Amino acid sequence: MGDKRKKIGIMGGTFDPIHMGHLILGEKSYEQLGLDKVWFMPAGNPPHKKNRKGRASDEQRMEMVRLAIEDNPHFELSDIEMNEEGYTYTYRTLENLKEQNPDTDYYFIIGADSLYTFETWKEPLRICQACTLVVAVRNHTPVDELNREMELLNRKYNGRFIRLDTMNIDVSSQHLREWTVQHKSLRYYVPDKVIAYMQEQGIYLGGEE
Repeated sequence: MGDKRKKIGIMGGTFDPIHMGHLILGEKSYEQLGLDKVWFMPAGNPPHKKNRKGRASDEQRMEMVRLAIEDNPHFELSDIEMNEEGYTYTYRTLENLKEQNPDTDYYFIIGADSLYTFETWKEPLRICQACTLVVAVRNHTPVDELNREMELLNRKYNGRFIRLDTMNIDVSSQHLREWTVQHKSLRYYVPDKVIAYMQEQGIYLGGEE
């Protein structure tokens, strides 16, 4: 009898900043899918977010994620995409991981908003071949509408899309950055240790263009 395959969830994103919505999705994915670990993988230089003026530095984003997940034994911080030269692409990251770890199945966790733009991503077919896509409800997207879109993409790319059974979480990093500029409270939206680090570093107080 062969060894049991590992199941790793990947929470990708800029995490600028990381917030409770990210953490809840990671925890619910771990629970629902029976994952061994969930990796939080900050994107180094995502092509769809080229202008990063007024944002946290790569080092600050990494540290905010580290602080947010350090007390959860099945969450891990991955710096894989931070070490890439040029733009980072999901398909390339996943293919490299599969090649390096053939005994592991990867589950890439995205929000409903990302599902509707999935076909604009670089090499969607190769992404589907390299992982299972885990889709979380967001922005009050109707479940039946979400299911239709997942089924359409399943057929088109011969992929595997799973809907995450979790509550609708409407928290966005953009709103949190705006609140920081306006000196509004982030309490209960962002872990306390991350808020303290943001204040210490003065992150986002320069505003955005």
